Amino acid sequence: MLVFGLTGGIGSGKSTVSTLLEEKGAVIIDADRVVRELQQPGQPVFEAMVEAFGHGIVADDGTLDRQAVADLVFGDDEKLATLNGIVHPAVGVRMAEQLAALAGTDRIVVLDVPLLVEKGSYDTAATIVVDVDPDLAVQRLVEHRGFDEADARARMARQSSREDRLAKADVVIDNSGAVADLESQVDQLWSRIEAGEFAGS
Repeated sequence: MLVFGLTGGIGSGKSTVSTLLEEKGAVIIDADRVVRELQQPGQPVFEAMVEAFGHGIVADDGTLDRQAVADLVFGDDEKLATLNGIVHPAVGVRMAEQLAALAGTDRIVVLDVPLLVEKGSYDTAATIVVDVDPDLAVQRLVEHRGFDEADARARMARQSSREDRLAKADVVIDNSGAVADLESQVDQLWSRIEAGEFAGS
């Protein structure tokens, strides 16, 4: 098993890179996907969040109202810390279980973690950073994902700076251009992985 970390700021295109790597044959352990699973009704994380923040974060259909949670915690350090204290340990346990299940295999595993640089607790052969100018990221979030610009910038401010991520990067994928450019860079990275360039890391 060879493990890589994949990260990037909100709106960077990290998820697109993750999908492209999965198509190449990588096993993706997606922290956001794990979070969504743990926040399903009936799960301990869901129950703890409702206990901490009240039933205002529950949608009419009984599921988690993610926007209501975002509105509560982004801009309130104490509430964000409470949320992170509930979610992050549980996510760490679940991801560790998924990694353990792959131990001893020859699979290429990619840990898709938005807060990889902030957490810094994963043992990886290399850290892959998807990089884009923050203003372009905000523009894409507003145009393609329906974000409010102020919300997008507030979320971005809660993540590591672009400079901090780049300082930790072993591989930088520039997503400032067209999709074809992104695909080409992922192709090149996969060739390097298959050639064993990171095996001794």
